[in-house]
Amino acid sequence: MNLVKILGHAPPKRTAALVALRCISSGRSKVFETADEAVADISSGSRLLVGGFGLSGVPENLISGIVKKGSDDLHVVSSNVGTAERGLGLLFQTKQISKVTGAYVGENDLFESQFLNGEIDVELMPMGTLAEKMRAAGAGIPAFFTRTGVGTLVQHGGMPERYAPDGSRTVLKTSAPRMAGLFKPPLADRASSKASEYILEEALSGDFALVKAWKADPEGNLVYRKTARNHNPAIATAGRITIAEVEEIVPLGSLAPDEIHTPGIYVQRVVQGERIGVIERLTLSGKKFDIDPARERIARRAALELSDGDYVNLGIGIPTLVSNYVPESVHITLQSENGMLGVGPFPKAGDEDCDLINAGKQTVTERDGASFFSADQSFAMIRGAHCQVTILGSMQVAANGDMANYLIPGKLVKGMGGAMDLVASGSRVVVTMEHCDKHGNSKILPTCTLPLTGRMVVDMIVTERAVFKVKPEGNGLLLVEVAEGETIDSIRECTEANFEVAEALQSMKRTGKPRHSMMDPTTARLTV
Repeated sequence: MNLVKILGHAPPKRTAALVALRCISSGRSKVFETADEAVADISSGSRLLVGGFGLSGVPENLISGIVKKGSDDLHVVSSNVGTAERGLGLLFQTKQISKVTGAYVGENDLFESQFLNGEIDVELMPMGTLAEKMRAAGAGIPAFFTRTGVGTLVQHGGMPERYAPDGSRTVLKTSAPRMAGLFKPPLADRASSKASEYILEEALSGDFALVKAWKADPEGNLVYRKTARNHNPAIATAGRITIAEVEEIVPLGSLAPDEIHTPGIYVQRVVQGERIGVIERLTLSGKKFDIDPARERIARRAALELSDGDYVNLGIGIPTLVSNYVPESVHITLQSENGMLGVGPFPKAGDEDCDLINAGKQTVTERDGASFFSADQSFAMIRGAHCQVTILGSMQVAANGDMANYLIPGKLVKGMGGAMDLVASGSRVVVTMEHCDKHGNSKILPTCTLPLTGRMVVDMIVTERAVFKVKPEGNGLLLVEVAEGETIDSIRECTEANFEVAEALQSMKRTGKPRHSMMDPTTARLTV
């Protein structure tokens, strides 16, 4: 790196690294020569806030620097934990992490194994809550109330945080309950709305914040690129020392004030690092694929629940397919929780961009009128009920509209991701799922047996066999449509929950041919 070009003057006759280190205290420069030098004072036992979503916007070079330094007993705070081979996975390989605070495990089998085998503590929380806790810390707000997590283990406590190391999967430590209060929703009609339960969440700061940006200047002003922005802006504000890894450091004055996303007041160190463009799930359009007929039937029916002008959030799996089948006359805008409005189809081969992904970490394109923003702003849209419809998958749904889709204690730890924020938002929630699990057991139950994602939040259930509406105030299920070849009796046979039958029971509706030629997201996975 040319320090003359960056600083505007030649450094004194000593090493460039020493110049950068010593100039921090004098306020003359924040620029470091290498990632190793930028993380040199991260000691064992530190709490690190780490940016990124999947493998996008991750400060890979800073993480590698910590691996080489060998600091251990680290408490890492991050929305998700990469893969076993990339991102934070490097620190799991060397067992330098003792505790994780996060929202989604994803495909990091190494992390999941260490948790279930009692090697690390794990504090799971909703992704939007995590983003807001860090944003609040940076804004000097010690705590806030939120609807997210009401009625779940987040509120009542008891979520597993540490398992026994003897392989028994005995829970040694669980989460504590949160304090709650009653408030009216801020944007609801103040005269007619009723007070609802909210839970108290405390701000979350770090000893160090590690972020990834596209460009920086010597003042530490940062510019991010597309969805690689994700959690980085909030994290940049919440560290006592914020270290920014960037792809390019430009001279002062090169960044227009209007284009700066994170002002330099939040950033203490900047280092230019090699661009490591990793695509976790390469997903392309224009290829033929065979889709399971049951999944297609579900997606085609769910698409009819979208209305012209809706802002819609789609979960991963079957919900992702729904956008293929939206009728031509219906125009919707897809919102992605990692920070994008106007999500477009999967790209053609050669047009993929590692900085442009959806919430399922799949490569996507942007529609005309699209916008990018930080993850904390994305969840503000969600919590503020600015999205009309949410479509999610689930492991279980109860007759009163409870749903469970993120945790099987002692067996499966995927985390709730943004699902708890979505279902607590007040938007219309449509669950798309197979009617029974792989063992033939009904997934529609009198009550959920797994930890809840949300209490009385589901409005409609669409399976390959039937469509149910959840009656107001959680007063049971109403069967409104049955698939071809099904009868009321056959649906009762495969449904554990009781339900009523609509007087005008109909055959299951469906939309026409797909609007886009897109790959089935269940077959389009590339983990590097």
